[in-house]
This record gives sequence, structure tokens and C-alpha cells, in this order.
Amino acid sequence: MKLKQFRYSEDNLGYLIYGEKFAAAIDGGAVEKILSFLKHHNIELKYVLNTHTHPDHTSGNRALLGSTAAEHLKISDLIKKGEFELEGNQIHVYHTPGHTHDSVVYYFKNILLSGDTLFTGKVGRCFTGDQEGFLRSIKLILPLPHDTRIYAGHDYVKEYLETAKSIEPDNIHIDGFLKKYDPKYVFSTLEDELKINPTLRFSDKKIISILHKRGLPHNTELDCWKSLLSITQNT
Repeated sequence: MKLKQFRYSEDNLGYLIYGEKFAAAIDGGAVEKILSFLKHHNIELKYVLNTHTHPDHTSGNRALLGSTAAEHLKISDLIKKGEFELEGNQIHVYHTPGHTHDSVVYYFKNILLSGDTLFTGKVGRCFTGDQEGFLRSIKLILPLPHDTRIYAGHDYVKEYLETAKSIEPDNIHIDGFLKKYDPKYVFSTLEDELKINPTLRFSDKKIISILHKRGLPHNTELDCWKSLLSITQNT
């Protein structure tokens, strides 16, 4: 299985998972680009899916479904099944409530489509208000192999790494990542995130020390997580 990234509406990122004959569009807002790619490669769109149901991620659904014979796989059904199949390959679906109640991420062959659950340098905004539940969702991602490639739902790289740098100004990994950042193809690895993303390092001694110096709660893992959200989601 292969992955194609499509940018639309300035910073939104949608994806096509495809094989030799069939494809699945995830957050397919770049309708014309997707249809052109499918036609050029003689591939049939089999499924239309989303990482969550915010309008900027579902905006292409109707057009893609109207232009093809694709089936819309609803998030509620995917959460129950925990996976879907494309050309004999299993794409795993993890329910990751936090940004929204219906947020999911897709994982296959060391690739994670993380939607608005996880970005480069920061986790998504916790619109559900359930910060403890959001922590549980992030903990589903952390055990994945460190070379897992992470493809998020938006390109917020420069903005979010600026926030990360304000928390940890001596983190040389942040500058190193920015040097290799390419807006034409946006991704990170889990290894990258564990170095540059403070919200994933809620148990890290250095981060705990920073929280202590700022006078923020840090006695428990959940305290640290909530404190990090309070910093990163207000900037």
C-alpha cells in the first residue's frame, strides 16, 4: 500500500491510501486533485473516510461520493470494527477521543494518519474538555515503533514548533527538524515527536522541571499533561 498527501484550504492535509487497483480517501477535501490522481493512475476509489467530523475534514465527502462508486465508511462503524481492508491489507483504526469525541487515527505499515489528534510539536486542541481521556488516547500512539511516520491533518509545523521552542528554548532537535521541514510533503516520525513535542514528554524529567519552575502542577503524570495543555493550547 502507498500513501499520497494532498494539501487543500491552505493548511489542511488529506490523504489517499492506494494499491494497484483501489484507493481510500481520508479527509479528501482536495477533490479535483484526488480525482485527477485516480484517473491518471487508473485506480478506483473504494472508500471515503475521515479522521473526525469537523467540516474542514469532511468537505470533500459529498463530491467524492458523487463522482465515484465509493462507499462512505462511517467513523462510528470503524470504531466498532477497529479496522478496514484494502486490497487484502489491514488498516487499523484507533479511537482517540480528545480533539473531538469521534476522533480516530489510522495505522498501517508504520504509517499513522493522525488527523487533529497529533501534530508536529503539539497535540490537537482538546475540544471535548476531557483531558484525562485525551491522555489515554495519546498513550495508544506512544507504543508504536519509533520509526512510524506521522501524517497530521494540518500543516501547523512552524507555529507549533515556535510554541515548543518557547517551552524548551535549548532543545536543539527543534531547530534540526525545522531545517528538514518541507511544506510540500509534511510528516514527522514518532522518534521526532518524542524529541521535539513537549506534550508527548509529560513524564520527562526535564519537562517536569520546567513545569516546576513555572509553578504549574507536576506531581502526577496527569498533572503534567494538564499543565502542558494549559501552556500549549493557549498559545
